[in-house]
Amino acid sequence: MKVLYVASEALPFMASGGLGDVAGSLPQALRKRLIGARVVMPMYDTIRQELKDSMTFITSFTVPVAWRRQYCGVFQAKAGGVIYYFIDNQYYFKRDGIYGYYDDAERFAFFSRAVLEMLQYIDFKPDIIHCNDWQSALVPVYYSTMYAQASGYENIKTVFTIHNIQYQGTYGMELIPEVLGIPAEATGVVEYGGDVNFMKGAIETADRVTTVSPSYANEILDPWYSHGLDGILNERSWKLSGILNGIDTELYNPETDKDIFFNYSAADFKNKAKNKQKLQETMGLPQKADTPVIGMVSRLVSHKGLDLVKAVMEELVQTTDIQVVVLGSGDWQYEEYFKQMAEKYPELVAIKLGFIPSLSKKIYAGSDMFLMPSKAEPCGLSQMIALRYGSIPIVRETGGLRDSIKDSADGIGNGFTFANYNAHEMLYTIRRAVEGYQNKKGWKILVKRAMESDNSWGKSANEYIKLYNSILKG
Repeated sequence: MKVLYVASEALPFMASGGLGDVAGSLPQALRKRLIGARVVMPMYDTIRQELKDSMTFITSFTVPVAWRRQYCGVFQAKAGGVIYYFIDNQYYFKRDGIYGYYDDAERFAFFSRAVLEMLQYIDFKPDIIHCNDWQSALVPVYYSTMYAQASGYENIKTVFTIHNIQYQGTYGMELIPEVLGIPAEATGVVEYGGDVNFMKGAIETADRVTTVSPSYANEILDPWYSHGLDGILNERSWKLSGILNGIDTELYNPETDKDIFFNYSAADFKNKAKNKQKLQETMGLPQKADTPVIGMVSRLVSHKGLDLVKAVMEELVQTTDIQVVVLGSGDWQYEEYFKQMAEKYPELVAIKLGFIPSLSKKIYAGSDMFLMPSKAEPCGLSQMIALRYGSIPIVRETGGLRDSIKDSADGIGNGFTFANYNAHEMLYTIRRAVEGYQNKKGWKILVKRAMESDNSWGKSANEYIKLYNSILKG
């Protein structure tokens, strides 16, 4: 079986979030299971030079963009045993960042069309083209409306994965003749609510649609989660399923991680206490061994549950023996709030604005608990990383948080959970966790159970292989 994995970002070449992690890890896991998986992504100017130096030029051709044609170069490199293809066009991709430009619709329409055009020039014909999020959502649209019957393109199946339904690629209808160039009789495929909607087009035309957790697949059928796409999703629910993401267990390995202060393992995690002490020192907090440290590594935005935290944090730190360490950036109101809390309670709250990967790992290793009270969370990786480092997650039961974290009240769970999006329910759950922390023997059992949780990509890869096989069998 051959799979072409299409993504707007992929490690180790470029990543801005979870998609880059997935696109860098899943194809490797598929390769280890004898699936011929390759990746294609844009050739961004900001890819590090040493990575560019590893690439070789394959070919060039022109790609239709509605009524005009644009140059496309194709480069190739290998990383982690996986072949990567890079779609090159300096007009579209010689930019300082990945997203956020006025012509993003045209940039990724070009990319999607170029992926299909590329198949004529490389020695790889996929059985499955697996696309991700709105930036590559036009691949199944173009394939079904323009390529499926063309010579050399027969019998390719398409999979589309929704990583975050909030970002759909919604634009005005004028985009169809000016940018997309799809046949007039097929415009209804991408039209939704009077707009062009890239994601809707992929949902309609892909052979299967997946999300990054089983719970999220169910949630997005509900208008509260769907950002307007529940209509088409309910019509096509027969093709929808969810597969929980994994994490790179080599990158996130407390036994070998050079970014943490002291290494440790599930078999012997005495050094975790030393990491806690050094984290407290690094963040300017008093070094109290018996005071639990709650970590947060997050974008500071409302849908991450920051409004819940803001509603009860002062009550929490005034009435509960804890310390809170926050790393992240985002909305000004939350950045300012946490800075004010750190100034008001310097012995209890510490914040570092921005995202510093090495510090994030120190927080996972040095914290006793990890708070993720998200309003919605398609999958979430932080709670899995926290488990790996023995930081017990406190999460709201939504999306991938529900699928990966089970409440320890029954004696077999790996964290603490609450169901309703309610600040005081979160507060009660944090206090339950702090109470559990006081039982040192029971807490050690919980930490060991957390660290032994299997969130490797192997499990996820096996589920994807089952999905691919079911599509190919018809």
